[in-house]
Parts: sequence; structure tokens; C-alpha cells
Amino acid sequence: MMHSYFRRLLAVAAVLLLSQFAPAQAASTLRYTLSMPAPQTHYFEVDMALGGFSKPYTDVKMPVWAPGSYLVREFAKNVEGFEAKAGSEALRTEKISKNTWRVYHPKAKDFTVHYRVYAFELSVRTSFIDAAHGYLNGTSVFMYPAEGQQLPSTLTVQPAQGWTQVTTSLKPAGGAFTFRSANYDELADSPIEIGTHKVLSFEANGTPHTIAMFGNPQYDEARLLSDMKRTCEEAHRVVGQNPLDRYVFIIHNIDRGTGGLEHLFSTTLSVSRNAYSSEAGWKGFLGLVAHEYFHLWNVKRIRPVALGPFNYDAENYTRMLWVSEGGTEYFSNLIVQRAGFVTPEGYLADLSNGIGRVENTPGNKQQAAAESSFDAWIKYYRPNENSQNTGISYYDKGEVIGAVLDLMIINETKGQKSLDDVMRYLYDQYYKKLGRGFTDDEYQDAVAKVAGRRFDDFFRKNVYGTETLPYNTALGYAGLTLTTTPVSADASLGANVSTAGGKFTVTSVVRNGSAWQGGLSVADEILAINGNRITDDPNKLLVGAPAGATITLLVNRDGQIKELSLPLVANATQRYRIEKLPSPSAAQQTVFNKWLRTK
Repeated sequence: MMHSYFRRLLAVAAVLLLSQFAPAQAASTLRYTLSMPAPQTHYFEVDMALGGFSKPYTDVKMPVWAPGSYLVREFAKNVEGFEAKAGSEALRTEKISKNTWRVYHPKAKDFTVHYRVYAFELSVRTSFIDAAHGYLNGTSVFMYPAEGQQLPSTLTVQPAQGWTQVTTSLKPAGGAFTFRSANYDELADSPIEIGTHKVLSFEANGTPHTIAMFGNPQYDEARLLSDMKRTCEEAHRVVGQNPLDRYVFIIHNIDRGTGGLEHLFSTTLSVSRNAYSSEAGWKGFLGLVAHEYFHLWNVKRIRPVALGPFNYDAENYTRMLWVSEGGTEYFSNLIVQRAGFVTPEGYLADLSNGIGRVENTPGNKQQAAAESSFDAWIKYYRPNENSQNTGISYYDKGEVIGAVLDLMIINETKGQKSLDDVMRYLYDQYYKKLGRGFTDDEYQDAVAKVAGRRFDDFFRKNVYGTETLPYNTALGYAGLTLTTTPVSADASLGANVSTAGGKFTVTSVVRNGSAWQGGLSVADEILAINGNRITDDPNKLLVGAPAGATITLLVNRDGQIKELSLPLVANATQRYRIEKLPSPSAAQQTVFNKWLRTK
């Protein structure tokens, strides 16, 4: 009898030998088909072909939000007609959470899923289709296997009848309008424009750039291509490294533009179609181009740790949106100025207005920039009548923090380094070397490394706290000063009033103003002031009224007449202006020149 040890040894050897010749288990595969047979009904139709899924059931998910837009939007609410089949056999399906469907396929490794998506919200963060064109963001249309987020896939787009163009940053995969994605993140991060739009192109930094122009605006095509190229090349100079092999602009020219949204190799811009007809509109358009394009570095590659890999099921919290969004706004305005579209004086005027937006918002003293970033999910995208009193925009606050921080770095290094160098360090250290995002502390460490000293007090007081930024100290480094003057010496009602329908209805109340102190509330209808029936906006009627006086208001509140006594408070709004000092020193001139690239 063979010894049991040798029997086991031979058995293991036989298994190993047979395994060399056994067919390998097929890897899972994923193929999408997007169709739109009746675009006028506002529906996309999606087919998912899943292969090699060996478990008895598979969960498929629809994201609840779109990266870059920090609000849970519940995209699953637009899904209809979910069904699954293995061949011709219908499979049992069950919805097990708000955005998860379970497909039971105990006898089949290969099956298909079909569903429809209602898409009728034309914004840069959602999806839309009508008789004129189709546009989609992946998170609001494409589901993914819960355990297959890293699975590569192909997508075949079947345009509606008569549509000839499909524009996306996804790479072609062979076949008509067929593309490939390395994983779901890439599919979700590559918006698609479908229709008969005009396609333009230019090259910047050795990379082909494509523009999908929807909406038939009136514009100078040669100027558009030249100025966009110039803007992109100036944006590239900040970090100085080009991670692109292609880039796509999808531009929706509509009645009222709504902004932009960044993606890894593309962006979508929503622009008012008459924006190109004035110099102010043109500069605004270039500023939007600069902002969204600079995001391909700041956010898509230089990013806080929370912003990738994404959890598509819930909020992804970070306290760094003041850097990701506000910092991008700061750089985009510099980029437009450095490219020569705005003079240094024009830039300083714009920055003065930015400071005014921050300092004239009462919520600036209630909410820190870091807190505003963290609470984006529940506050920034869900404003109400009290938002100005309780919060501050991380865009606006981040921009002015960026300016102050930049000036401090330039001064500390005697004009040798700037915030540009911080971005370069973050790109090299975290995106290229470590392949991850940075933490809050690591951002402060990066600033310290570039500047040669730490600014911990500044971050504690002005980023994580609500102390007023040291504007004059920072601007003084560049031979500049910030002056303030009251917008008006008169008293102010301290409330915004709608005159719609011939009624004078309060829409918001300013913290610590006259209305706030006297108990005037949102939705109150103002009927009379000091016994006199009003026939115009009460804000106009109070022009010239002295602070310290008291007025009596008669209001209709929920159908009941009430009399209120309001102590009039002076208008607290200030006008901010950055001015040059008469005789800047050589050191100040060095800082100024480095900051605005004037030499």
C-alpha cells in the first residue's frame, strides 16, 4: 500500500499538471449599447451585456451623484422598464435599494439588462435629449455591476435618425460610434454630445483639442479657436506638464448659460448664446474656458484624497473645495490676465469685486472656507432665503484665499516661487509619484515646502476659522493697498423685496440689518410705511433715511395684519478697491511683477 503522504503528493502534482491544460475561466465582460429611437420623448435606452458573471445573482447600480457637482441627485429616479434576460429567457429582478437592482441568473453566466432613462434636464451635470440633440453624463445614464467598477467596457452609440455626430473623449474601439473605457470611472467621466452639431478643432501643447458646438450661436470662428488655444496654452504653463493625448470641449449655447463641469479629458460648457457679442461676454467665456480647462490639473489629477476613487452611492466629503474650486477660480482669472485678455488693472478690479463679494456676505463671519467645502452637499447646492447669512461660497472665499496665499509665498521667497510651484509640487508628489490625492495637512506641508516656512496660523485663522483675511498685509507685499468706502451713508431696510404681481413681498433678510432687528420676515407683504400705503419697492422709498430713526411697517403675514417697529441701521455694504501705492519699493515691485507676470 502506498504511503498516504506520497498519495497526497501525487494528487497535488496531478492537479497542478491538469491545471496547465485546463481552459482558463473567461474574464467578465461588459458591453453597453445606447439608443434613442424616439428622441422627442426624452428617453435614452440602454442595453448592458454582461458576460462571465458566475455568481447566482449580480447587483447593478446607478450612481446618486456626478463627480464635480457635490449634491446627491438621485439619478435612479429617472430609470424605467428595468428588465434582464439570459438569451430569450426572462430573469427575475428585484430592486433592493434606491439605486441598486439585483438580477438573479443562477444558471447563466451571460445575460443582458435593459432599461430606459428619462433625460430632460439640460445642465452640465445631468442628461438631456430632445428632437434637436442628445447629451449625457455617464453617472446619470449608465449603470455598472456593483463588483465590477474596475471592469473595462465598450459602448456603442446608435444615434437617432438623421443625427450624424457623436463627440466624446472616449477612445474609439472599432465599429461605427463604438468606444472603449478602461473602467466605469472613465465611462462616467466622459460626457457625450450626439446630434448634428458643428465640430471644430485646434492644437495646443502638441495635443488635439475638439470642440462640439451646439446651438448655432453667432461668433467669430477664427477668433474663438485662436483665443481658446491661447487660453489653454497659458493654463498649461502653471503646472508645466501636459497629461493629455486628446481633449474635448462640449459647448451648449443656450438662452442662459449655467457654467461648466470638468472631466478627465473633456469639459462641458453651458454658455449664453449671445455671450460672444460683447467684450465683457467674450472675456467671461474665456474665463469659463480657463476655469474648466485648469481643472484637468486641479481636481482631476491634483486632488484631495476624497475625490477619487469615488463612492457613487453617497457623499464624498472634503474640506478642500476652497482649493479645488476656489483655487481654480483664482488661477483661471490669472490665466486670462496672463494671456493678455485682461490688463493687470482690470485683473485688480475683478479681484476687488471678489473681495467685496466675500466681505459683504454676512455668512462669511459664520462659516469658514473649510466648513463651506465640507457642507457643499447640504448647503451650497441647496440655498435658501437665509443662505447669505449662514454661509460663504467656497468659490468666492477660495479665490481670495488663493490671492493672499500666493502673495505671501512670493514675498517669502523674494519673488522666486509662487502658488504655481505649489501646484507643480502637488502634481509631481501625489499624482505622479504616489498616485493618490493629498490630505489637508499635506496641502499645508506643500505650501511650507515651497515657501520655506509654515503658515499654520494663517490656515487656522483664515481657512479653518472666520477671521478676516490679511488683505492689506498681503497686498502691501506687492506695493498695493485695499481701500473701503461705504456704498451709502443712508439707512437700509436690510431686506430684499419682490414686486411681482404688484405686491411687495420680502424674499430675504440681511443678518443684523434693520429688518433682522425689527422682526420683518421672509414672505411678509409690506403694505405701508409710517401709515402711508406704499406703491414702490420700500428700499427705494428709504433712500436718504437717516440711521438711528425708527419706522413703522404694516405687513400682511399669513393673512393677518401686523404692525412692526424697525430701528433703521446704516447700510453695511462696503465698496472695495485695490490701489497702487505711490512709490513701491524694489522688493514690492519684484513681488508685483512675479504675481501678475508684468515682466
